[in-house]
Amino acid sequence: MNKNQQESLARFLAVELAANRVEIVNAALLSGGAVQENWALELQVVGGAHSGLLNTVLRCDSPTAGVAISHGRAQEFALLQTVFDAGVTVPQPLCLCTDNAVFGRPFFVMRRIGGTAAGHVLVKDTRYAPDRTELASRLGRELARIHSVKPPVEELGFLQTYTDSPAQYRINSHRAFLDQHHTAYPALEWGLRWLERHAPERGLIMLAHGDFRTGNYMVDEHGLTGILDWEFAGWSDPLEDIGWFCAKCWRFGRDDLQAGGIGLREHFYLGYEAESGRTIDRDQIHYWEVMAHVRWAIVAIEQAERHCSGQENSLLLALTGHIVPELEWEILNMTEHN
Repeated sequence: MNKNQQESLARFLAVELAANRVEIVNAALLSGGAVQENWALELQVVGGAHSGLLNTVLRCDSPTAGVAISHGRAQEFALLQTVFDAGVTVPQPLCLCTDNAVFGRPFFVMRRIGGTAAGHVLVKDTRYAPDRTELASRLGRELARIHSVKPPVEELGFLQTYTDSPAQYRINSHRAFLDQHHTAYPALEWGLRWLERHAPERGLIMLAHGDFRTGNYMVDEHGLTGILDWEFAGWSDPLEDIGWFCAKCWRFGRDDLQAGGIGLREHFYLGYEAESGRTIDRDQIHYWEVMAHVRWAIVAIEQAERHCSGQENSLLLALTGHIVPELEWEILNMTEHN
């Protein structure tokens, strides 16, 4: 972040925070995803409701185009505001800017929360949220609060609606991608056919996070501090989020802890059921875990293609493509006897 960007940003924030003046004390690029860029901003705010030292995060697009199916920052801000109002534990959204003249890219600013989101750390280091039964239950409750948001919501009018079942909608989307891709993936085609043969009918439609997993929430030594990364949210079957969270591909090697590598799935289920007042159809979760592996494989292919095509030179994107065979193997194992 150069000096001109900092000065322009400070002026914008002073207006948005209704402050006399804002000074950017420190700005540091955070490590993180391949789709977005996140900056930790330490602000000195003079005047207004936020007067004093304010720790925030600025979230913007990566310098090159992101995954095509992800939301833009204005849309993500609307989602964050909606779930914040619904009582979900998320960083407080502060302001949105869609004027490229301020920073060069659209962005939004939210309060910074403490802890770590690194999945490979969380599944091994119990200094973070040492009560894993409580963490699994709490995550279930948080997911139920997300699912309390039901269509229509005026502020979320950008979310795509469809008449198919959520399962068939996903299948159609993934098949369309594979049909036009230059490389064949027979194991994924098999997985899609299995999903089509076993697809559940359209039922409850609610706001789904779309990427609710270990790695997308923050935890400190006391417990959960916030749910992150709303760029894939949409209307779907609530079981899709539950299957995604419990899928083997998101346990970071802790296959004995089927709830995100951090706890028992039953504790996660019970937290969800206590908050939502609905009983989870446990017989359907396997289906959505198969869907999770197919979907993650498709995303991994997309991300690798961004690197291989020369669109973005990224070791992270290149390495992501190497997980596809492991996902294919798991899909075959999960569908072998069905």
